[in-house]
Amino acid sequence: MLFRPPSPHNWFHPGNIQVHGIQPEDVADAPSFEEVLPELLLFTEGQPLIAHNASFDMGVLTKSAEHVGFDLPNLSYACSLKMARKTYNLDSYRLNAVAYAIGHEEFQHHDALADSDACARIVIHMANRHEVEDFTELLERTNQRLQQLFV
Repeated sequence: MLFRPPSPHNWFHPGNIQVHGIQPEDVADAPSFEEVLPELLLFTEGQPLIAHNASFDMGVLTKSAEHVGFDLPNLSYACSLKMARKTYNLDSYRLNAVAYAIGHEEFQHHDALADSDACARIVIHMANRHEVEDFTELLERTNQRLQQLFV
């Protein structure tokens, strides 16, 4: 879901547009960040979030919520990048490199939905590789733990 970023962060750097392809006109009629954030929290229903390089994403989420005066709950999260480093022997652990290594080569990298799908496929592949049936076991096998947004 696209949303309008809050001011003064609502400018579109050409380099960022080149990476993700989102133009200002793409979000002109989209809901605001303030409108979307409660929907995100409702969608996750207190479940841990998983992201590739999660510290970056959690930092952006925290700073953005702070900027608009939104009090986030203390979300838990895990990092598929850190888990991948404990699972695979690769030259690069970037999302697209890990996705390619597990055979998921056909996706539009830097598209939010495609990246989320790739992250999920990587986590499932790691669980199968470690022969575990739940996420808690996968965290244990990769020497990771759920992080808390606020310590």
